[in-house]
Amino acid sequence: MTGPAILTYNGQTYELPVVVGSHREAAIDISRLRETAGIITLDSGFANTGSCISNITYIDGERGILRYRGYLVEVLAAQSSFIETAYLLIFGELPTADQLKDFRSALTRNQSIHEDMHHHFDGFPPNAPPMAILSAMINALGCFEPVFMGEESDDQFVLAAARLMSKIRTIAAASYRKSVGKPMIYPRSQLRYTANFLHMMFSDPYELYEADQTFVDALDLLLMLHADHEQNCSTSTVRMVASSHANLHTSVAAGVSALWGPLHGGANAAVIAMLTELVETGEPLEHFIARVKDKDGKARLMGFGHRVYKHFDPRAKLIKAACDRLLNKLGRSDPLLDMAKRLEEVALRDEYFIERKLYPNVDYYSGIIMRAMGIPTDMFTVMFAIGRLPGWIAHWREVRKDPNSRIDRPRQVYSGPVVREYVPIEERN
Repeated sequence: MTGPAILTYNGQTYELPVVVGSHREAAIDISRLRETAGIITLDSGFANTGSCISNITYIDGERGILRYRGYLVEVLAAQSSFIETAYLLIFGELPTADQLKDFRSALTRNQSIHEDMHHHFDGFPPNAPPMAILSAMINALGCFEPVFMGEESDDQFVLAAARLMSKIRTIAAASYRKSVGKPMIYPRSQLRYTANFLHMMFSDPYELYEADQTFVDALDLLLMLHADHEQNCSTSTVRMVASSHANLHTSVAAGVSALWGPLHGGANAAVIAMLTELVETGEPLEHFIARVKDKDGKARLMGFGHRVYKHFDPRAKLIKAACDRLLNKLGRSDPLLDMAKRLEEVALRDEYFIERKLYPNVDYYSGIIMRAMGIPTDMFTVMFAIGRLPGWIAHWREVRKDPNSRIDRPRQVYSGPVVREYVPIEERN
């Protein structure tokens, strides 16, 4: 049993409870600190603040460990699928054969969007960012099924989860088709989740796209590896919105908006831009690394380092191996992949990056896989959103099922002016 933490402030001593997690990680519970001591804690960016107790995902950043509901991500990558892993995250256990069959059937039944929703796409300009369309259309989706806009029962939640999981790929594919001026493609019931998405992305009315199984497997792996990652920006956003008892669609749409930021979901596109520039300019990598290390310079080594991981991101290793498999199967090389491997080798020999524990993260190789499939850069973050959706749904449900859940309401330290006298406009200088 862990004893309380002792805080001394203004000559007074306060006992703060310590909460211990499954892996013996300890957290000081300060939820009553303001009430008892009249002070709050300040932690800009929440780098050292636990916002919740969750049983969904575990990360050990020092050892490079990621587990979904207790299962190592490496094991799931080798033996599971995106849909099975999504079920695990959302419902807490790996499905039986019948449960997985029923879940896949629910995905198939709910893959089409209401015909009136097709008209909504016409309201966006041709160059509208796909993430803007995705967020707006997820919110609109809820309007076509009012039963899902209020309090969900357990049965309604299962249907709402399957419905959103299925329709997000239909919306995402339609947003891409809109951006390239091509007609929307209807889903095919005989195709499974990932293959069906690629069909909707790349088929034409006069020629169906038959996805290579290597593509399907690689994309399925990418989606699985993005399925959840603890309390990141977008997931925390979903949880905060859910704490207001907003419905699932609204909460997920907020998560999409948070993911859209270049510091979160847009990092893999930045990696592609960096590698492309290095290939095109032919700049020696030693020169580039020197520019990165120059504190007064603007060069950045994209795809290296992570807020949590101080070791290799386990997802990066799996994606790197998938890159090799995909390109070897296709019998072609990619100058960006070659450049990425060379740059990784140079960086990991450099004491600057070793001392700072900067290693490749999930974004370093993921864009190369999507690029090889023909997925354009502005769709990279959309792919991230499709993959992250099971985690968002799981966290939304965890908030809503928690009997002790309260609406999130962070405190602040005010640093503005004190009391000021109002000056009539005619007297202002």
